[in-house]
Amino acid sequence: MSNISSNLKFLRKGKKITQQQFADIMEIKRASVGAYEEDRAEPKYELLKKIAEFYGLTMDELANDVIDEKWKPVPKSNASNLRVLSVTVDGSDRENIELVPVKASAGYLNGYGDPEYVAELPKFSLPMFGQGTFRAFEIKGDSMLPLPSGSIIVAEYVENWHDIKPGHTYVVVSREEGVVYKRIAFKFKEDKGLKLVSDNKTYEPYWVETPDILEVWKAKAFISTQLPEPTPEPTMETLTSMMAQMQKTINAVVDNSK
Repeated sequence: MSNISSNLKFLRKGKKITQQQFADIMEIKRASVGAYEEDRAEPKYELLKKIAEFYGLTMDELANDVIDEKWKPVPKSNASNLRVLSVTVDGSDRENIELVPVKASAGYLNGYGDPEYVAELPKFSLPMFGQGTFRAFEIKGDSMLPLPSGSIIVAEYVENWHDIKPGHTYVVVSREEGVVYKRIAFKFKEDKGLKLVSDNKTYEPYWVETPDILEVWKAKAFISTQLPEPTPEPTMETLTSMMAQMQKTINAVVDNSK
């Protein structure tokens, strides 16, 4: 059971406003406020989000924490306590893998925490992924070549951002950048966020600040309709380049041994 009703009553009285005043602020009926506080109904997602923003809380805190005189909020930058993740399950109560197509990525920024939105996403399952929470994201563009545009990244939800490993690839969902698939340069830093790097070096690395990050998913597999081409036979040009690189390596080893 959630603690929405008792929390709403405590928070409203803490601000010393009446049910009618709160109803006017939220642009709802006073009777609805009474129903919420008496646990006869619960606010829908958009209203719950609006109420949480009004009080400077997360929806997770508003719904699940016991907010009273002893309650202390968790710092918002704490990467190990982010929010409750919305998921769907199949007929056997196993979690589905929801697919976020490119055309749905913009809407995902607003609906990622809405159970109704998540329930409408395409979904599937893969036998090799039994434990954990997974989601699939379609990527667009050439920033992560040789992975082609249109590939689908199957990724596992990262609850604690301090578990993010440098050099590995992740799907990062943020307010400014949207849904992106990148390689992580450094471990997560509370004061700076994450530095994202493209495998295609024509793209510059950039930082995503901590308050801007919504979700992080660790890449586990990819699905593509483009099959790899056979490796071309080496040409004189590529052989010459390889020999030059080998010579540089040998020279460096000799210089270091002196």
